[in-house]
Amino acid sequence: MAIVIDPISPVAFSVFGFPVRWYALAYIAAFVVGYVALKYMMRSPRAAVKLTKKELDDLLTWLILGVIIGGRLGYVLFYNLPVFIENPLEIFMLWHGGMSFHGGLIGVVVATFGFARRWMRGLHILDMLAVVAPIGLFFGRIANFINMEVMGRPTDSWLGVIFRGISEVPRYPSPLFEAATEGILLTVIMFCLYRWTNLRKYAGALAGTMAMLYAIFRIFCEQFRAPDAQIGFLTSWGLTMGQLLSGIMFFCGVGLIVLAMRRGKKS
Repeated sequence: MAIVIDPISPVAFSVFGFPVRWYALAYIAAFVVGYVALKYMMRSPRAAVKLTKKELDDLLTWLILGVIIGGRLGYVLFYNLPVFIENPLEIFMLWHGGMSFHGGLIGVVVATFGFARRWMRGLHILDMLAVVAPIGLFFGRIANFINMEVMGRPTDSWLGVIFRGISEVPRYPSPLFEAATEGILLTVIMFCLYRWTNLRKYAGALAGTMAMLYAIFRIFCEQFRAPDAQIGFLTSWGLTMGQLLSGIMFFCGVGLIVLAMRRGKKS
């Protein structure tokens, strides 16, 4: 029997009449927790690169811009370009929803190298970000579930969820699957790899590993997630846009690991 849930308001609370949404809180939590985790990692003697507090603050600013701009442009280009061509002002209306993880990832990469200015330093920073980034994915997917976004495909299994008054069709709670795999599980794996392996000594290896593992988890979870309504399946056998982009991401991760191993240990 499916689980029946009352819809949750996308607005967490209001401040002087200004609505504060769960999605915004998810982003804030992601950046705050990620910043604290990154600061902790920087203090460790095993850190391949050290940043001062000012540099860390500057990096956070770069990353916020990279995530927001990249995530939005990724959604515009990959998921809904015709609509935004007809209504270009919608691009700036972030409160209407629409962010792409893959676009945000590209934004983070560009922001990191824009901050680092040097190739090897940028790769080492990306490696550390690869360890803390899944934390943000967890918060983002929880917000997706609260907002009833990117929900799953219809199902008759006991895992089905019905949002009372919204739809009587049980669906997989796919954002929770992604929160568990792309968020919690990936965080644990990346922390273990950083803490107990020598991958951190190879600039780019951890970032490449995270890219590969995320791609695997995302492709798996897309089996339970309904395709975007405006796109549907890309092929007759059920390929989704998320799977296509994740497949490209997987091979980019492989390439990054190969490059890291060829360069050898450098700090």
